[in-house]
Parts: sequence; structure tokens; C-alpha cells
Amino acid sequence: MTVLKYSIWRLELARFSQLGACHATLDFLSILEGPKAENDLLLVGGYVPTHDIWKDMFVLGLPLLEKILRPIIVYAFLVVSLRLSGKRELVQLNPFDLVVLLTLSNTVQNAIIGDDNSVSGGVIGASSLLLINYLVVRFLYGHHKLEQVVEGNADVLIENGKMRGARLKKELITTSQLEAAARKQGFGSLAEVDKCILEPSGTLSFTGKKPASEEVRHQELLARLEKLMEEIVRLRGSQPPAQA
Repeated sequence: MTVLKYSIWRLELARFSQLGACHATLDFLSILEGPKAENDLLLVGGYVPTHDIWKDMFVLGLPLLEKILRPIIVYAFLVVSLRLSGKRELVQLNPFDLVVLLTLSNTVQNAIIGDDNSVSGGVIGASSLLLINYLVVRFLYGHHKLEQVVEGNADVLIENGKMRGARLKKELITTSQLEAAARKQGFGSLAEVDKCILEPSGTLSFTGKKPASEEVRHQELLARLEKLMEEIVRLRGSQPPAQA
């Protein structure tokens, strides 16, 4: 009789798929059959006990050493690959560069986390990345030559108002892209630029042309003449009208 009732209750649970009906069946079964039947119903209905939730969140799915080594290996690969691909990937002069960086982050994501989606695994991976980056930066701070090898040197793209085509070709930067970057920094055209440097970090630094000394003196004379004219007009306006 008990087996028959239990089979009927299992069919009832399968028939009522909504959460409220499952809870009602669970309460009904726990009253009649006790904790054992309630645990069986939990397994049949797909309920996950609370301790399993905490286990999925914080128990590592991979060995601790592997969780530490994965981010370090990916970090080293990205540093080398970005160094070899040139600085234009960091400049993001066109949408293609942005797409590459976005897809690159998603591509290496699985290589970093592996088969582990736990919170603890994410914290360990992030901590490993921050720690290795801090150690690398601190080490390169005291070794300037090695820093130049890792980060590269700055490239002068425009010097004395003249573009260096060989450097632009090496970095795969077109004249239109350089003009767009100059306009972002307030220059009307490249004719106003005296020097442009592509920094190792991928930043484009522009320096405007300075006016010649004769032009500066001319502007100063014009400014003084304008002030004199304003003073003469003010004095004429302050004089009383002549009496007949």
C-alpha cells in the first residue's frame, strides 16, 4: 500500500511542474511519509540542497596550482603577442583594432578559468593576474633597458612638420588616421603639427608648431597699437566739449 501511494505521489509531482504545486506536494509528502520521502522527492523534483549551492560557489573545480598557472601563462602570451603585433593595436585607430581586442579577451577567457566557474576560482585567477602584473612592473622599474625591450621605444611619425613615411608604413598607420587623431587633440590639420610621437603605450602625442620670432614681434606690435587706439578713443571721450 505504501509503495502504491508513493508511486501515485511521484506521478503527481511529474504532472504538476509549477513551483507552487511542487512545494505543495513536498509538504504533503513530508507530513505523511517523513524526512526520507521528502529527500527522495527533492531528488525527483530537481531541488538542490543549500549545501550543494555553497559547494558549487566556493569549491574549486581544478587544482589550486592550475588555477594560478593558467592566468600567468595567458598573461605572458598576451604581453609577447601585443609586443610583436606592434603598437597600433593599442592605438585603436579604426573599428577593426577594437574588435580584435574585444574578441581577444573573450578568446582567452576559457583558457584562464578552465572548467571551473566557482567564485573562489575567479578570485584566485584575478589575484594571480594582479600579482604577476605588480611583480613585472616592479621588476622593470629598476631595469630600464629591459623595460625598453619589453615595451619598445617611441616612434617619431612627424618631425619638424614633415611626416616620416617609413615609420608610418612600419606601424601601418595611414595619413587619414593620423589626421583624425590630430583633430581629436584640437589640431585643424597636420599642417599645424610640428611633431608627433607614437608612445610605447600606444598613445599619439602631438606638438603644435611654434610661431617664428618675427611673427611674434609683429603680433606684439599689433597688440600695442590696438591698446593705443583704445586709449586715444577713451581720452577723446573724456574731454569736455569746446565752449563757443
